[in-house]
Amino acid sequence: MTAKAACSDFLHFFRSWVSNPLRVAAIAPSGDSLARIMTSEIAALDGPIIELGPGTGVFTRALLARGVSEADLTLIEYGPEFINALQARFPAARVLQMDAAHLAHADIFKDEPVGAVISGLPLLSMSPRKIASILAGAFTYMRPGGAVYQFTYGPRCPVPRPILDRLGLKAVRIGGTVRNLPPASVYRISRRKPLELSRERLRYRDSDGEIDVAAFSGETGA
Repeated sequence: MTAKAACSDFLHFFRSWVSNPLRVAAIAPSGDSLARIMTSEIAALDGPIIELGPGTGVFTRALLARGVSEADLTLIEYGPEFINALQARFPAARVLQMDAAHLAHADIFKDEPVGAVISGLPLLSMSPRKIASILAGAFTYMRPGGAVYQFTYGPRCPVPRPILDRLGLKAVRIGGTVRNLPPASVYRISRRKPLELSRERLRYRDSDGEIDVAAFSGETGA
């Protein structure tokens, strides 16, 4: 990326943060150092990859550098201000404007399961209910052994421990960098054991005996 394009991305991202700081949650795009850690365990053979909250495409470019085919990428972005740029920069990728909390019911993959989910979402600014919906939705499409890669600016995993426990997941810190604004850590979130999370079961109703996301506390998992 040229210096001019990088400057343009910074200004674009900064304006988005000014207009909606809770949704964007950072004043600048993630840096290359963080992008390398986020994608360090991804290989071309992982097949379809979902990216949540790609923004200006920093992690997307890192995925392509890892050998992932652009056609294997599904970019899910809620902010309308980023959609046109993503479509122009990654024309072979599938770009969807939607809330990642609705992932489980979107039927975006009907056949081949995905190998990984790369998340640039600001989980620290989200409710436990929404975090649970995003993770449960991501794992409905995940192949065995796949994982969600999530970064955070906080000192711990941004997914509350009760959510990890209820969904049968574990979180492991795989690295961090101070060469980012602000400094960040990266977590790999994966299944503790084989767990089938079908879209039909993800209704989050107490009466159904399903996952009660409303009962999750704000406790932070490690």
